[in-house]
Amino acid sequence: MLLTLILTIPFAGSLCAALLPATARRAGAWIAGGSALACLLLTLALTPEVAHLGLIKLSLPWIPSQGVDLTLRMDGYAWLFAVIISSMGALIALYAHYYLSAQDPAPRFFAFLLSFMGAMLGVVLAGNLIQLLVFWELTSLSSFMLIGYWHHRMDARRGARMALLVTGAGGFCLLASMLIIGHIVGSYDLDDVLAAASQIRGHRWYPILLVLLAVGALTKSAQFPFHFWLPNAMAAPTPVSAYLHSATMVKAGVFLLARFWPIFSGTDWWTWIIGSAGLCSLLLGAYAATFQRDIKSVLAYSTISHLGLITLLLGMNSRLALVAAIFHMINHATFKASLFMAAGIVDHETGTRDLTRLSGLRTAMPLTATLAMVSAAAMAGVPLLNGFISKEMFFAETIFTSGHWLTRWGLPAAAVVASAFSVAYSLRLIMQVFFGPPAHDLPRTPHDPTRMMLIPSAILVVICLAVGMLPGLTLGPVLDMVMRGLLGPGLPAFDLQVWHGLNLPLLMSMIAMVGGVGIYLALRERDRRAPGQVPIIYRLDGRRSFENALEAIDSGTLWLLGRLQTQRLQPQVLLLVLCTLGVALLPLVDGGWWPQASTRDTPLQWSFGLMWLAGGACAIAAAYQAKYHRTASLMLAGASGLITCVTFAWLSAPDLALTQLAVEVVTTVLILLGLRWLPPRIEEYPGATWHRTQWRRWRDFTVAVAGGAGLAVLAYVMMIRPAAYQSISSFFVKQAVPLGGGANVVNVILVDFRAFDTFGEITVLAVVALSVYALLRRFRPPAEALAMSSRPYSAQSDSRDLESDTQATLPDGLMKVPAVLVRLLLPASTLISLYFLLRGHNLPGGGFVGGLVMATGIILQYMVGGILWVEARPLIRPQAWIALGLLVAGIAAMSVWWVGRPLLSAYTLDLMLPVVGELHLSSVLLFDLGVYMLVVGATILFLIALAHQSLRFHRNITEPADGPHTET
Repeated sequence: MLLTLILTIPFAGSLCAALLPATARRAGAWIAGGSALACLLLTLALTPEVAHLGLIKLSLPWIPSQGVDLTLRMDGYAWLFAVIISSMGALIALYAHYYLSAQDPAPRFFAFLLSFMGAMLGVVLAGNLIQLLVFWELTSLSSFMLIGYWHHRMDARRGARMALLVTGAGGFCLLASMLIIGHIVGSYDLDDVLAAASQIRGHRWYPILLVLLAVGALTKSAQFPFHFWLPNAMAAPTPVSAYLHSATMVKAGVFLLARFWPIFSGTDWWTWIIGSAGLCSLLLGAYAATFQRDIKSVLAYSTISHLGLITLLLGMNSRLALVAAIFHMINHATFKASLFMAAGIVDHETGTRDLTRLSGLRTAMPLTATLAMVSAAAMAGVPLLNGFISKEMFFAETIFTSGHWLTRWGLPAAAVVASAFSVAYSLRLIMQVFFGPPAHDLPRTPHDPTRMMLIPSAILVVICLAVGMLPGLTLGPVLDMVMRGLLGPGLPAFDLQVWHGLNLPLLMSMIAMVGGVGIYLALRERDRRAPGQVPIIYRLDGRRSFENALEAIDSGTLWLLGRLQTQRLQPQVLLLVLCTLGVALLPLVDGGWWPQASTRDTPLQWSFGLMWLAGGACAIAAAYQAKYHRTASLMLAGASGLITCVTFAWLSAPDLALTQLAVEVVTTVLILLGLRWLPPRIEEYPGATWHRTQWRRWRDFTVAVAGGAGLAVLAYVMMIRPAAYQSISSFFVKQAVPLGGGANVVNVILVDFRAFDTFGEITVLAVVALSVYALLRRFRPPAEALAMSSRPYSAQSDSRDLESDTQATLPDGLMKVPAVLVRLLLPASTLISLYFLLRGHNLPGGGFVGGLVMATGIILQYMVGGILWVEARPLIRPQAWIALGLLVAGIAAMSVWWVGRPLLSAYTLDLMLPVVGELHLSSVLLFDLGVYMLVVGATILFLIALAHQSLRFHRNITEPADGPHTET
């Protein structure tokens, strides 16, 4: 129960914060801080149980058919990260309350922050691979919203897009690796996967798995060669940067590597891929941080370097190196969050983060300077601070590395060089900002902020000091519990002490300290002699390479569109039909698709043949009339659709017949409204000859015949299959009543067996309806369309306003009679639509057909009353219908969890009512009701979008050019 609360509280708090008004700053901060503090207390409450049992696990059915459960799993390792995430979230919430300005919509920030926290908690508590992937992508999405929080700034939008693209691409690779792991192990449960380590390492796909996993983790943790997105994410508010670098996002990658360390480590592939990426990031980040001019850029590159140190330790295939990596994760979270808070305070109080402008702030901001100096010293690895101990452990691991002589000597040397640069950029940051003569050209007068804004940084500084002085007492038991969660009972022996005597790691630390001071002095002297000189490494700009890659993709896309896309609809449809034909022919290459068993053909009746001759004639005439009269062509196409409806009914498919008939009515009216805005017909291509035109017509005719004949053959093959043929259709027919509880097989398939597909389809329909409405609201008819539509109606002009023409030619008395009659059709159509909705599970009908019938009744009212009639009805709000439809369908999909059934399955409820008697209800009725509401809303939204154009058109031709022009 506590695990469920830990995961759900941040998302519930995010929803509450999002509902607050933009001015409710204090309430948003209280919600964010309270949610994070509640998660921290709940996690700490589980400490005795985790320490005693080693693992707490909670499983709920999710996708039982695929062996996937919604599993929450907390061992010592997950406990550690849950504590870091929640505690840092509480401190960041307090800090952000004082950091954000009065103009910033603070509740939106706290809503994003809590969703970020919840997604990260979902990653660390995930008990199966699929669940981990879901929360992994949620971290990318929530970080995108946080990095782009100041969306009015170009650098924020660019940094958010870059972070999303890079980490999203890594997420795809991680998805592939997890699916392959699940296929190898036969389960997606994390415990089963951890128990199958030897099976995974011995599989022939192990190298591919490792590469995919490494790409997913390295992109998330901004490791080489994917490190370039992290410095560009510094456009985010400083609280976001502090949280992202210390506890979330970039820590997710190294968390994943450590979580899967027992599975993938111990091979040369692991050492070379993970270790090499970590070493390159360690050196590159440390070197680049030394030359940055922005405080947050220094800290961003230092994060790349320190995460590279952790990645390198994880790649060493040593259990003690794993201990050192976990220990440095904790230390890095404390001093890096404190440093980012100090950077934000400096920016908040001075108005700049430029190191070339900042100087001498220790006198104006003594408290901030003290906290920043301690945190920077911890980052540099100064003794008696937590960073020193983890650095000593790192040096010790590099010394005892075995293998090639280049590795034995090169790795310790690289560690010392990187540590020296760490000292150099830490010293440069402190000396440049807080020492020297006071700056006089700052945008604001510097001073220490309110004490409440300093409390989070002060708490973290105290932790740095406590761990640095008493490591065994403060973090010794924690590391022991964490390593048991990762490695089980076989733990390596480690000793956390400040003093281990005079040894080689201590000597390496001293060399790094002296070397770092020397590097700082040399660079300061160089800046005095040649200010503004840029190091040669900046010629290799990852951001520029990324943007060039995007531009290359855009150029390639434009080139491809120039070859494949035209302004004419016909060539695009031709390309789609040809691709469909090619894909459809692929399964037929091997043969065996024509049934071998003899079947008894149904004799052809002369009435059926005549009906199809009439339908074919209408189809051919529709194609011919499209060249001269679009309205007549639409009517003939409707006649062909009517023949199709009768065919479905003839072949005992009443559901399809009803659906087709309703769709024909609605689409005919909507297309009729949209005909006005079609461009004038282009007779031929520019410069086309008679022979080329004839060839094109014969080509289109051949493709059309081939497509139609192919569908006819496939339909015929499906209908003449033997009755004993094993297929999915026989399963649906047999199990419709036992499993779905309905006699209408078609409806049971839609709302039960394949309800997930139906839910996706109605979601797509909602998105399409909203997109069409948004596009048409901004659409302005071209001048030639207005000129053509203002001419009198004739048989040759195919883009007319049929409603206005009819009203102009018929007397008023004749118009009132059909209007009165049509008004009576609305209650009748409402009753019929509800009848189809309620009976759909056992008899022909359903939510889709019922929704179309209801929409048809409203469309008829529009035809006699116009768009003003539709807009004047408060109940006809299509956006609300769409939203409620999705909400109702989603509630029906998830309500089955309360009775212990899988998602989107059906359950029944029998009620005994006083007057009605026994009433049999099913959850699919609620799902069908959601489909019904969404179809009604989408259809009406299409109608209103097209009708607005008619209203705008009438105003354009009736008002003078210099008169008012308003829109409804």
